[in-house]
Amino acid sequence: MFERKKTRQIHIGNVAIGGGAPISVQSMCNTKTTDTKATVSQIKALQNAGCDIVRVAVPDMEAAQNLGNIIREINIPLVADIHFDYKLALEAIKQGISALRLNPGNIGGEEKVRAVVKAAKEAHIPIRIGVNAGSLDKKILAKYGAVTPEALVESALQHVKILEDLDFHDLKISLKAHDVPLTLAAYRLMSKTVDYPLHLGITEAGTVNTGIIKSAVGIGALLAEGIGDTFRISLTGDPVVEVKVANEILKSLGLKEYGPTLVACPTCGRTSIDLPAIAAQVEKKLEGIKDPIDVAVMGCVVNGPGEARGADVGIAGGNGEGLIFRKGEIIRKVPEENLVEELFKEIDAILEERKNNASK
Repeated sequence: MFERKKTRQIHIGNVAIGGGAPISVQSMCNTKTTDTKATVSQIKALQNAGCDIVRVAVPDMEAAQNLGNIIREINIPLVADIHFDYKLALEAIKQGISALRLNPGNIGGEEKVRAVVKAAKEAHIPIRIGVNAGSLDKKILAKYGAVTPEALVESALQHVKILEDLDFHDLKISLKAHDVPLTLAAYRLMSKTVDYPLHLGITEAGTVNTGIIKSAVGIGALLAEGIGDTFRISLTGDPVVEVKVANEILKSLGLKEYGPTLVACPTCGRTSIDLPAIAAQVEKKLEGIKDPIDVAVMGCVVNGPGEARGADVGIAGGNGEGLIFRKGEIIRKVPEENLVEELFKEIDAILEERKNNASK
């Protein structure tokens, strides 16, 4: 397990952030916040996929006033994303939001900020300060000549100071860019500068094909260094995919148990069955299972069971047939066309055994 950087703890609804709490997964709806049915449906899908916190856009007062209708139909913390208009923040708080995402420096003068802080304090909700590389203050850009890690950190600290001067410390910070090395450097610098919880992200990462890679490299590297208390994978498309990718990153680092783990060999000249098709079948069928179980799909009967010894159950292909094995021990030989069916009989049996043992 990686040693986490020590940060203070805040709470977004019933989810603890920082202070050694489990790293939480966040996503954002791409529905219209005024559309209660669509937004609630998407939030429930995100939660079912393993999302801990959901954010929604609040671009106008109609959206802000509809937050309560959404909140009454969900049981996951909801964050309101606010820009420029402090009245939207006040209305979101009134509607029962669990947290705000805003930058106090861009919602008006001191009195407006003071009003939002007062309302947030009374409602016991935190504020996330989110700095993006694409929206840095012109003065900071002029000072550094470009978007640099130091520029991102200074911008965030300016917003932090506004809240701290009002004796508000219930906050977390994000420093996002689409450039991975820039994002890494900014978070590393910020983690040495403050003890507030950090929300990680590679913003505008792109489509599933490229965005997953950039996010896994950037966020994975920071998490492996112990930096980060919550994060979002930002992908173009269905946000449910963001949640699944986020949880797979946590699982790959040993930071969370999340459903089945599929181990599949890359194939070589010894492979004599249609391993890619079989692996794809197994992966698809595993989507319906939520319990943690390690499953191996190997192409070689010579080394397969040994190489995948750690797997709970697996198959190793041969010439038109294959072996079923558990923890490296061969159970039986079956025809290739029955491999997937027989594999899932064993998976079901293992899960049933675990269920029975847990109930004793």
